[in-house]
Amino acid sequence: MITQAGAVVAGAAVVLLLAGLGADYPELVMLGLAGVAALVVAGVWMLARPKLAVVREVSPSRVQAGAAAYGVLTVTNTGRRRSPPSLVVETVDGRRVAVPVPSLAAGDEFATVYPLPTGRRGRYVIPAPTVGHPDPLRLFQVERAGSGESVLYVHPKVHPIAPVPAGGPREVEGATSAGSPQGGVAFHSLRGYQPGDDWRRIHWKSTARNGTLMVRHNVIPDEPRHLIVLDTSAKPYDDESFEEAVQVAASVCVAADRSNFPLACRTTANPAGEDASGASEVTSALDLLSGAQRSPEDRGLPALTDVVRDVVAAGESAALTIVTGRAGPGQPAVLTAMRRDFPTVTLVRIGRTEPIPLSAGVCTIDARTSSEFAVRWNRLFPR
Repeated sequence: MITQAGAVVAGAAVVLLLAGLGADYPELVMLGLAGVAALVVAGVWMLARPKLAVVREVSPSRVQAGAAAYGVLTVTNTGRRRSPPSLVVETVDGRRVAVPVPSLAAGDEFATVYPLPTGRRGRYVIPAPTVGHPDPLRLFQVERAGSGESVLYVHPKVHPIAPVPAGGPREVEGATSAGSPQGGVAFHSLRGYQPGDDWRRIHWKSTARNGTLMVRHNVIPDEPRHLIVLDTSAKPYDDESFEEAVQVAASVCVAADRSNFPLACRTTANPAGEDASGASEVTSALDLLSGAQRSPEDRGLPALTDVVRDVVAAGESAALTIVTGRAGPGQPAVLTAMRRDFPTVTLVRIGRTEPIPLSAGVCTIDARTSSEFAVRWNRLFPR
């Protein structure tokens, strides 16, 4: 592909040739031919394209806003000849990061580390890096894509706050379910023996009755979980207050994780939440909040019943924390309905809020910023 400089040289060469021939001015013709010769030489140079293998990794792939994240770039010359200098270009959040690569002998490798922009919360899909191969005069340049895309999660900032009210006690012997994790002391059911099971858990009466080895299936009892819901509708916020609300939701998620109770984070636009494969609950929650955006199509708190429907249907004991902005007309009725289904309901309103009738049994915290919220939360729920 011809570069801007190449286009200028080509245009000048044409003008000089036409002017020189028209005016019978040999010097202009010679200058025009020199431009044509430069383009021809550059074109021939471009026929010998280097064979470069480019691998890019993002480390770490998840950071808090403002923390350091790096691109780790490895370029290998897989050809049989020395490669000319080249340029690898990355695009992150609309910003171009250019990494110069020196000339490499056959089989040589060049590795470098460069910072990635992490100033803004978000889920950034970083396209494959492009490798640019220009000629020495930079009249032509060929670009090709390197390795596949990467994802960088820039998590919201969090404030240290006290653990979330649990919504129920921890119990060594308590209610169990099929989804309870194995390894506890609470008896859940009998099941067939599997290789590796502890022989001390064999239930001999059931074994004699069924004619096959049966063992006690012990689990860790179900514990009260924390459900954090972020209102992602557009109406309650401006851009600044929405970012503050996201930081509040992230702070509550991290506090819930530190209290060692199960947690789930949802938004009114994404009732099912988002589960990154192999990620912990708090990591999945922060990943979800990284990409949260307010939307005018989002119903907001009126959709809260649908957001928590599966939790209510399962009869789970959960502490519910709702994060929103300015109050809507139907907010008190929605909160009253939530109080019937959850033992603990906390409402956090961020920004310039207006007074609304308080719902019985609902703990309400009003704050203009996430920092102010943290102070008020810690006063209400001391460590």
